[in-house]
Amino acid sequence: MKTSLASAYKEETTYLQIEFTGKYTNVIILDEENIVLEALRHVDLFSSFREVRVGQKLLDVPPAPFVAKEYPLEDVEAFLYEVYEKEQNAKLEGLKKQKISQLEKKLQKLQKLYAKLDSQESLEKEAQENGHLGNLVLSNVQNIKPYAREIELEDYDGSKVHIALQKRYPTPFMISEMFFSKSKKAKQRAKHLHIEEESLRSKIEHLKRFIHVIKEAKDVAKIEMLLPKKVQNKKVRHNDSIEVFWIEGYKVQLGKNEKGNIELLKNARAKDIWLHMKDRPSSHVIITTDKQNLPQNIILAAARLCVEFSTASKDRFLVDYTPRREVTIQNGANVLYNKYKTIEVDTRA
Repeated sequence: MKTSLASAYKEETTYLQIEFTGKYTNVIILDEENIVLEALRHVDLFSSFREVRVGQKLLDVPPAPFVAKEYPLEDVEAFLYEVYEKEQNAKLEGLKKQKISQLEKKLQKLQKLYAKLDSQESLEKEAQENGHLGNLVLSNVQNIKPYAREIELEDYDGSKVHIALQKRYPTPFMISEMFFSKSKKAKQRAKHLHIEEESLRSKIEHLKRFIHVIKEAKDVAKIEMLLPKKVQNKKVRHNDSIEVFWIEGYKVQLGKNEKGNIELLKNARAKDIWLHMKDRPSSHVIITTDKQNLPQNIILAAARLCVEFSTASKDRFLVDYTPRREVTIQNGANVLYNKYKTIEVDTRA
Protein backbone atom coordinates (compact mmCIF):
# COMPACT_ATOMS: atom_id res chain seq x y z
CA MET A 1 0.00 0.00 0.00
CA LYS A 2 1.57 3.29 -1.15
CA THR A 3 1.25 6.32 1.12
CA SER A 4 2.59 9.86 0.84
CA LEU A 5 3.15 12.77 3.17
CA ALA A 6 3.28 16.26 1.62
CA SER A 7 4.96 19.20 3.36
CA ALA A 8 6.18 22.69 2.45
CA TYR A 9 9.58 21.36 1.53
CA LYS A 10 9.07 17.98 -0.15
CA GLU A 11 6.75 15.05 -0.64
CA GLU A 12 7.80 11.80 1.16
CA THR A 13 6.58 8.47 -0.20
CA THR A 14 6.32 5.38 2.02
CA TYR A 15 4.85 1.93 1.68
CA LEU A 16 2.70 0.07 4.18
CA GLN A 17 3.25 -3.67 3.79
CA ILE A 18 0.97 -6.11 5.61
CA GLU A 19 2.14 -9.72 5.65
CA PHE A 20 0.01 -12.72 6.56
CA THR A 21 2.49 -15.56 7.05
CA GLY A 22 1.31 -17.56 10.04
CA LYS A 23 3.27 -16.80 13.20
CA TYR A 24 5.39 -14.30 11.23
CA THR A 25 2.42 -12.00 10.44
CA ASN A 26 3.63 -8.41 10.48
CA VAL A 27 2.88 -4.79 9.52
CA ILE A 28 5.91 -2.95 8.10
CA ILE A 29 6.48 0.68 6.91
CA LEU A 30 9.08 0.99 4.13
CA ASP A 31 10.64 3.85 2.19
CA GLU A 32 11.12 3.89 -1.57
CA GLU A 33 14.40 2.00 -1.24
CA ASN A 34 12.67 -0.82 0.67
CA ILE A 35 14.38 0.21 3.92
CA VAL A 36 12.40 -0.56 7.10
CA LEU A 37 11.20 2.63 8.79
CA GLU A 38 9.11 0.87 11.44
CA ALA A 39 7.44 -2.48 12.00
CA LEU A 40 4.88 -4.00 14.31
CA ARG A 41 7.33 -6.82 15.06
CA HIS A 42 11.12 -6.50 14.92
CA VAL A 43 12.65 -9.83 13.96
CA ASP A 44 16.29 -10.97 13.71
CA LEU A 45 17.73 -13.75 11.58
CA PHE A 46 17.99 -16.14 14.52
CA SER A 47 14.23 -16.37 14.98
CA SER A 48 12.97 -15.98 11.43
CA PHE A 49 13.85 -16.63 7.80
CA ARG A 50 14.73 -12.92 7.31
CA GLU A 51 15.54 -9.82 9.32
CA VAL A 52 12.97 -7.08 10.00
CA ARG A 53 14.76 -4.19 11.70
CA VAL A 54 14.67 -0.38 11.40
CA GLY A 55 17.34 0.87 9.00
CA GLN A 56 17.80 -2.51 7.35
CA LYS A 57 16.68 -3.39 3.85
CA LEU A 58 13.76 -5.80 3.84
CA LEU A 59 14.35 -8.90 1.77
CA ASP A 60 11.56 -10.38 -0.29
CA VAL A 61 9.51 -13.21 1.16
CA PRO A 62 11.06 -16.46 -0.15
CA PRO A 63 8.90 -18.42 -2.56
CA ALA A 64 6.82 -21.32 -1.25
CA PRO A 65 8.50 -24.76 -1.52
CA PHE A 66 5.58 -26.01 -3.62
CA VAL A 67 3.53 -24.90 -6.57
CA ALA A 68 0.03 -23.95 -5.53
CA LYS A 69 -2.67 -25.80 -7.41
CA GLU A 70 -6.38 -25.37 -7.56
CA TYR A 71 -8.59 -28.22 -6.46
CA PRO A 72 -12.12 -27.41 -7.54
CA LEU A 73 -14.65 -29.02 -5.20
CA GLU A 74 -18.31 -29.33 -5.94
CA ASP A 75 -19.14 -30.29 -2.34
CA VAL A 76 -16.67 -29.09 0.31
CA GLU A 77 -18.56 -30.74 3.17
CA ALA A 78 -18.52 -34.13 1.44
CA PHE A 79 -14.79 -33.72 0.76
CA LEU A 80 -14.05 -32.97 4.42
CA TYR A 81 -16.11 -35.97 5.55
CA GLU A 82 -14.21 -38.15 3.09
CA VAL A 83 -10.83 -36.94 4.39
CA TYR A 84 -11.96 -37.48 7.99
CA GLU A 85 -13.18 -40.99 7.20
CA LYS A 86 -9.87 -41.91 5.58
CA GLU A 87 -7.95 -40.66 8.61
CA GLN A 88 -10.22 -42.59 10.99
CA ASN A 89 -9.92 -45.77 8.92
CA ALA A 90 -6.12 -45.46 8.92
CA LYS A 91 -6.15 -44.96 12.70
CA LEU A 92 -8.52 -47.90 13.12
CA GLU A 93 -6.37 -50.25 11.05
CA GLY A 94 -3.23 -49.20 12.91
CA LEU A 95 -4.91 -49.76 16.28
CA LYS A 96 -6.26 -53.13 15.15
CA LYS A 97 -2.80 -54.24 14.04
CA GLN A 98 -1.29 -53.20 17.38
CA LYS A 99 -3.93 -54.85 19.59
CA ILE A 100 -4.12 -58.04 17.52
CA SER A 101 -0.32 -58.37 17.73
CA GLN A 102 -0.51 -58.15 21.53
CA LEU A 103 -3.30 -60.73 21.74
CA GLU A 104 -1.56 -63.10 19.32
CA LYS A 105 1.56 -63.10 21.50
CA LYS A 106 -0.57 -64.15 24.48
CA LEU A 107 -2.26 -66.77 22.32
CA GLN A 108 1.07 -68.25 21.20
CA LYS A 109 2.23 -68.54 24.84
CA LEU A 110 -0.93 -70.41 25.81
CA GLN A 111 -0.68 -72.69 22.78
CA LYS A 112 2.92 -73.55 23.70
CA LEU A 113 1.86 -74.36 27.27
CA TYR A 114 -0.95 -76.52 25.96
CA ALA A 115 1.42 -78.36 23.59
CA LYS A 116 3.86 -79.06 26.45
CA LEU A 117 1.23 -80.66 28.69
CA ASP A 118 2.11 -84.23 29.64
CA SER A 119 -0.28 -86.93 28.52
CA GLN A 120 -2.24 -88.86 31.11
CA GLU A 121 -0.52 -92.08 30.01
CA SER A 122 2.98 -90.62 30.55
CA LEU A 123 2.04 -89.25 33.98
CA GLU A 124 0.56 -92.60 35.06
CA LYS A 125 3.69 -94.35 33.82
CA GLU A 126 5.87 -91.87 35.76
CA ALA A 127 3.83 -92.49 38.91
CA GLN A 128 4.16 -96.24 38.52
CA GLU A 129 7.93 -96.10 37.91
CA ASN A 130 8.60 -93.85 40.91
CA GLY A 131 6.39 -96.01 43.15
CA HIS A 132 8.28 -99.10 42.01
CA LEU A 133 11.66 -97.46 42.78
CA GLY A 134 10.42 -96.38 46.22
CA ASN A 135 9.44 -99.97 47.08
CA LEU A 136 12.69 -101.28 45.59
CA VAL A 137 14.73 -98.96 47.82
CA LEU A 138 12.81 -100.16 50.90
CA SER A 139 13.57 -103.75 49.92
CA ASN A 140 17.29 -103.03 49.72
CA VAL A 141 17.95 -100.67 52.66
CA GLN A 142 20.75 -102.87 53.91
CA ASN A 143 22.64 -102.41 50.61
CA ILE A 144 22.43 -98.59 50.46
CA LYS A 145 25.14 -96.47 52.03
CA PRO A 146 24.27 -93.06 53.59
CA TYR A 147 24.84 -90.00 51.38
CA ALA A 148 25.39 -92.08 48.26
CA ARG A 149 25.00 -90.27 44.91
CA GLU A 150 24.53 -93.48 42.92
CA ILE A 151 23.06 -96.80 43.96
CA GLU A 152 22.71 -100.11 42.19
CA LEU A 153 19.91 -102.42 43.30
CA GLU A 154 18.62 -105.84 42.37
CA ASP A 155 15.09 -105.76 40.98
CA TYR A 156 12.45 -108.35 41.86
CA ASP A 157 13.19 -110.26 38.64
CA GLY A 158 16.92 -110.37 39.39
CA SER A 159 17.92 -107.61 36.95
CA LYS A 160 20.19 -104.75 38.01
CA VAL A 161 18.75 -101.25 38.44
CA HIS A 162 21.14 -98.27 38.47
CA ILE A 163 19.83 -95.08 40.12
CA ALA A 164 21.59 -91.69 39.99
CA LEU A 165 20.37 -89.40 42.78
CA GLN A 166 20.19 -85.63 42.35
CA LYS A 167 21.33 -85.04 45.91
CA ARG A 168 22.70 -87.01 48.84
CA TYR A 169 20.30 -88.48 51.42
CA PRO A 170 21.45 -89.51 54.91
CA THR A 171 19.19 -92.60 55.01
CA PRO A 172 17.67 -95.02 52.47
CA PHE A 173 14.23 -94.26 53.92
CA MET A 174 14.54 -90.64 52.79
CA ILE A 175 15.38 -91.86 49.26
CA SER A 176 12.31 -94.08 49.30
CA GLU A 177 10.13 -91.20 50.54
CA MET A 178 11.43 -89.00 47.71
CA PHE A 179 10.33 -91.56 45.10
CA PHE A 180 6.93 -92.05 46.77
CA SER A 181 6.44 -88.26 46.81
CA LYS A 182 7.22 -88.04 43.07
CA SER A 183 4.81 -90.90 42.42
CA LYS A 184 2.04 -89.16 44.38
CA LYS A 185 2.55 -85.86 42.52
CA ALA A 186 2.44 -87.61 39.15
CA LYS A 187 -0.80 -89.37 40.14
CA GLN A 188 -2.36 -86.07 41.21
CA ARG A 189 -1.31 -84.38 37.97
CA ALA A 190 -2.74 -87.26 35.96
CA LYS A 191 -5.99 -87.08 37.95
CA HIS A 192 -6.42 -83.33 37.42
CA LEU A 193 -4.88 -83.11 33.96
CA HIS A 194 -8.30 -82.67 32.33
CA ILE A 195 -8.91 -79.57 34.47
CA GLU A 196 -5.64 -77.98 33.36
CA GLU A 197 -6.34 -78.95 29.74
CA GLU A 198 -9.84 -77.48 29.85
CA SER A 199 -8.59 -74.27 31.49
CA LEU A 200 -5.93 -73.72 28.82
CA ARG A 201 -8.29 -74.72 26.01
CA SER A 202 -10.97 -72.28 27.16
CA LYS A 203 -8.41 -69.46 27.44
CA ILE A 204 -7.15 -70.20 23.93
CA GLU A 205 -10.67 -70.21 22.49
CA HIS A 206 -11.51 -66.97 24.29
CA LEU A 207 -8.41 -65.24 22.91
CA LYS A 208 -9.28 -66.44 19.40
CA ARG A 209 -12.76 -64.95 19.80
CA PHE A 210 -11.25 -61.74 21.18
CA ILE A 211 -8.97 -61.41 18.13
CA HIS A 212 -11.96 -61.99 15.85
CA VAL A 213 -13.98 -59.29 17.64
CA ILE A 214 -11.08 -56.83 17.26
CA LYS A 215 -10.81 -57.64 13.54
CA GLU A 216 -14.54 -57.01 13.08
CA ALA A 217 -14.57 -53.72 15.04
CA LYS A 218 -16.03 -50.87 12.99
CA ASP A 219 -14.58 -47.93 14.92
CA VAL A 220 -11.80 -46.91 17.29
CA ALA A 221 -14.24 -46.46 20.19
CA LYS A 222 -15.11 -50.18 20.09
CA ILE A 223 -11.47 -51.21 20.37
CA GLU A 224 -10.81 -48.72 23.16
CA MET A 225 -13.80 -50.16 25.02
CA LEU A 226 -12.57 -53.75 24.51
CA LEU A 227 -8.96 -52.96 25.41
CA PRO A 228 -8.82 -49.71 27.41
CA LYS A 229 -5.55 -48.08 28.40
CA LYS A 230 -4.20 -49.32 31.71
CA VAL A 231 -4.73 -46.98 34.64
CA GLN A 232 -1.51 -46.33 36.55
CA ASN A 233 -1.35 -46.81 40.34
CA LYS A 234 -4.73 -48.48 40.45
CA LYS A 235 -4.93 -51.98 41.88
CA VAL A 236 -7.37 -54.08 39.89
CA ARG A 237 -8.15 -57.67 40.81
CA HIS A 238 -7.52 -59.78 37.73
CA ASN A 239 -9.66 -62.87 37.11
CA ASP A 240 -8.55 -65.29 34.40
CA SER A 241 -12.12 -66.53 33.96
CA ILE A 242 -13.93 -63.19 33.63
CA GLU A 243 -13.51 -60.36 31.13
CA VAL A 244 -14.43 -56.87 32.37
CA PHE A 245 -15.56 -54.01 30.10
CA TRP A 246 -16.79 -50.49 30.83
CA ILE A 247 -19.58 -49.07 28.67
CA GLU A 248 -20.43 -45.43 29.40
CA GLY A 249 -19.53 -45.93 33.05
CA TYR A 250 -21.38 -49.23 33.46
CA LYS A 251 -19.35 -52.29 34.48
CA VAL A 252 -20.06 -55.21 32.14
CA GLN A 253 -18.59 -58.64 32.98
CA LEU A 254 -18.42 -61.60 30.61
CA GLY A 255 -17.62 -65.22 31.47
CA LYS A 256 -14.70 -66.58 29.43
CA ASN A 257 -15.60 -70.18 30.26
CA GLU A 258 -17.89 -72.27 32.45
CA LYS A 259 -15.92 -71.38 35.57
CA GLY A 260 -16.29 -67.67 34.77
CA ASN A 261 -20.01 -68.07 34.07
CA ILE A 262 -20.49 -69.77 37.44
CA GLU A 263 -18.56 -67.02 39.26
CA LEU A 264 -20.66 -64.34 37.59
CA LEU A 265 -23.89 -66.01 38.65
CA LYS A 266 -22.58 -66.53 42.18
CA ASN A 267 -21.33 -62.99 42.77
CA ALA A 268 -23.94 -60.89 40.93
CA ARG A 269 -26.39 -58.83 42.96
CA ALA A 270 -30.16 -59.18 42.72
CA LYS A 271 -30.67 -56.00 40.65
CA ASP A 272 -27.78 -56.65 38.26
CA ILE A 273 -28.85 -57.48 34.71
CA TRP A 274 -28.04 -60.97 33.41
CA LEU A 275 -27.82 -61.68 29.65
CA HIS A 276 -27.58 -64.90 27.63
CA MET A 277 -28.19 -65.88 24.02
CA LYS A 278 -31.63 -67.35 23.52
CA ASP A 279 -31.90 -71.16 23.22
CA ARG A 280 -28.21 -71.79 22.59
CA PRO A 281 -24.94 -72.03 24.55
CA SER A 282 -23.22 -68.70 25.11
CA SER A 283 -21.18 -66.64 27.51
CA HIS A 284 -23.05 -65.25 30.49
CA VAL A 285 -22.94 -61.46 30.83
CA ILE A 286 -23.66 -59.33 33.89
CA ILE A 287 -24.30 -55.57 33.88
CA THR A 288 -23.63 -54.18 37.34
CA THR A 289 -26.40 -51.72 38.16
CA ASP A 290 -28.99 -50.79 40.75
CA LYS A 291 -31.18 -48.91 38.28
CA GLN A 292 -34.61 -50.23 37.37
CA ASN A 293 -34.58 -48.55 33.97
CA LEU A 294 -31.21 -49.27 32.36
CA PRO A 295 -30.55 -47.31 29.12
CA GLN A 296 -31.40 -49.47 26.11
CA ASN A 297 -28.11 -48.69 24.37
CA ILE A 298 -26.19 -50.20 27.32
CA ILE A 299 -28.25 -53.38 27.14
CA LEU A 300 -27.72 -53.58 23.37
CA ALA A 301 -23.95 -53.08 23.71
CA ALA A 302 -23.75 -55.79 26.39
CA ALA A 303 -25.92 -58.12 24.27
CA ARG A 304 -23.60 -57.59 21.31
CA LEU A 305 -20.62 -58.57 23.47
CA CYS A 306 -22.51 -61.68 24.54
CA VAL A 307 -23.01 -62.66 20.89
CA GLU A 308 -19.55 -61.67 19.63
CA PHE A 309 -17.76 -63.71 22.29
CA SER A 310 -20.03 -66.73 21.74
CA THR A 311 -20.14 -67.14 17.95
CA ALA A 312 -18.29 -65.89 14.88
CA SER A 313 -21.34 -66.36 12.64
CA LYS A 314 -22.85 -63.38 10.82
CA ASP A 315 -26.59 -63.35 11.43
CA ARG A 316 -29.37 -61.95 13.56
CA PHE A 317 -29.40 -63.35 17.09
CA LEU A 318 -31.74 -63.05 20.06
CA VAL A 319 -30.42 -62.32 23.55
CA ASP A 320 -32.55 -62.69 26.68
CA TYR A 321 -31.99 -60.43 29.66
CA THR A 322 -33.47 -60.18 33.14
CA PRO A 323 -32.47 -59.11 36.67
CA ARG A 324 -30.20 -61.64 38.37
CA ARG A 325 -32.86 -62.37 40.98
CA GLU A 326 -34.99 -63.98 38.24
CA VAL A 327 -32.23 -66.51 37.39
CA THR A 328 -32.17 -69.88 39.16
CA ILE A 329 -29.00 -71.97 39.00
CA GLN A 330 -29.70 -75.63 38.15
CA ASN A 331 -26.30 -77.25 37.72
CA GLY A 332 -22.99 -75.46 37.17
CA ALA A 333 -23.75 -72.68 34.69
CA ASN A 334 -27.08 -74.18 33.59
CA VAL A 335 -29.98 -71.97 34.67
CA LEU A 336 -33.70 -71.37 34.49
CA TYR A 337 -35.07 -67.84 34.24
CA ASN A 338 -38.34 -66.00 33.82
CA LYS A 339 -39.79 -62.49 33.54
CA TYR A 340 -37.23 -61.79 30.86
CA LYS A 341 -37.07 -59.54 27.82
CA THR A 342 -35.42 -60.22 24.49
CA ILE A 343 -33.28 -57.99 22.30
CA GLU A 344 -32.06 -58.62 18.75
CA VAL A 345 -28.40 -58.29 17.76
CA ASP A 346 -27.53 -58.12 14.06
CA THR A 347 -23.87 -58.99 13.45
CA ARG A 348 -24.17 -58.70 9.67
CA ALA A 349 -23.89 -54.91 9.74
